[in-house]
Amino acid sequence: MANLDHNAIYKAYPDVTFISDDKGAYKADGTKVTLVQSEIDSARATLNSEASAIAYRSQRTGAD
Repeated sequence: MANLDHNAIYKAYPDVTFISDDKGAYKADGTKVTLVQSEIDSARATLNSEASAIAYRSQRTGAD
């Protein structure tokens, strides 16, 4: 398995508590979560938009 986008997976699957790049994502009880790439992609887009909004606000206000 390739390196997984941990932040996007946590965003798309709030019940995930552990991610292994080699084995996948798991819930607290050890149940493996089936990952759907389109859901991860959507979560990544949301995270990127949120980061852009924060960066823009910081640039406009001069805050770092």
